[in-house]
Amino acid sequence: MPGDKPDLLRRRHALVVVLTFLTGSADALGFLSLGGAFASVMTGNMVLLGLSAGRGEAELALTSGSAIVSFIAGVLGGARLAGAAQPDDPVWPRRVTGALVLELLVFVVFLVVWEVDLPNRSEHVDLTLLMLSAAALGVQSSAVQRFGVPGLSSTYLTGTLTSLIAGVAARKPWHSLRPKTHVLLALMGGAAVGALVALRLPALAPALLIVPLGFVIAVSARMAEKPSSDVNARRS
Repeated sequence: MPGDKPDLLRRRHALVVVLTFLTGSADALGFLSLGGAFASVMTGNMVLLGLSAGRGEAELALTSGSAIVSFIAGVLGGARLAGAAQPDDPVWPRRVTGALVLELLVFVVFLVVWEVDLPNRSEHVDLTLLMLSAAALGVQSSAVQRFGVPGLSSTYLTGTLTSLIAGVAARKPWHSLRPKTHVLLALMGGAAVGALVALRLPALAPALLIVPLGFVIAVSARMAEKPSSDVNARRS
């Protein structure tokens, strides 16, 4: 049906919003519970790394530097699994879901380590958890890049904010700005919920990462069942 493609695009955007909520939660957990660095905001971690050099803080340098290296490793692994965008790609390529499954496996390890060492985690365990989280979000970042949509991201969103404000200044119609607003609100909402859970219900914190990701994988697996030729025929 001709109306299927807009529906699939809306569904893809909704799933990216869910992934962005996960990102906000992971960043809140990293900042509040895992050494004061971020799981996805690598520009922020680079600033922290620079601050650590200027102030001579070896611990902060180790934390932020490890997060950066782990994120890069996740991006490399995710890019190998997800691949590069192709002209004949369906709305949701199967390989994107495959990369998200890898992310889920990393977060399952995160869950096990978090729960086993929850009562009295050491700084070394915190660093391990931060590295796992950063690697998982690196995979997610590469997976979303496979869509090949300029400006579409669930992890680095400064450009999204800039584009939104520029659109408001240019008086663009609301329907063109709404997707960017959804993503930014999801990031802030995830951070707020992540902070609340980290401080008051820490045993449930990994659920903020695994449950949304499991939902996205389940829904996207059904989207990916559509043959690319079928979807591409509707694009023309």
